[in-house]
Amino acid sequence: MLNNLVTLTKKRKKIGRGGSRGGTSGRGHKGQKARTSGTVGPIFEGGQMPLHRRLPKRGFNNACFKKVFELVNLGQLHALFAVGQEVTREQLIEKGIVSHKPRVLVKLLAKGEFSKKLVIHVDACSKTAMDMVKKQGGEVRITKEK
Repeated sequence: MLNNLVTLTKKRKKIGRGGSRGGTSGRGHKGQKARTSGTVGPIFEGGQMPLHRRLPKRGFNNACFKKVFELVNLGQLHALFAVGQEVTREQLIEKGIVSHKPRVLVKLLAKGEFSKKLVIHVDACSKTAMDMVKKQGGEVRITKEK
């Protein structure tokens, strides 16, 4: 029956409409927090200059010069490339191994099975990975950073 349907949404409590709490409904008299949309953040200091702006900035940070490497394993290259192929950054982006962010560098690591002769162009390489590639007759070429 239509008069016996269960409501799908919960009734919201309406504040400031009378009832057992009185006219102000526990919000006090006037002021920002007595209003309907009167919310203030936990660090708001009532218009006073906030603490994080009152304190002096100190120290030095070199984060903008940090080198960010994306890691590529030899096992990934073994699975995706054919024997004798040249592996470049563009091909790694096409295959989805490396993102196309401009400042990110590519580093080759020796994780996984590897038994193919490849010529690999990367920005950095671990000694173990270089030895594994050379052992198979391949070559690792370190590209110069821009």
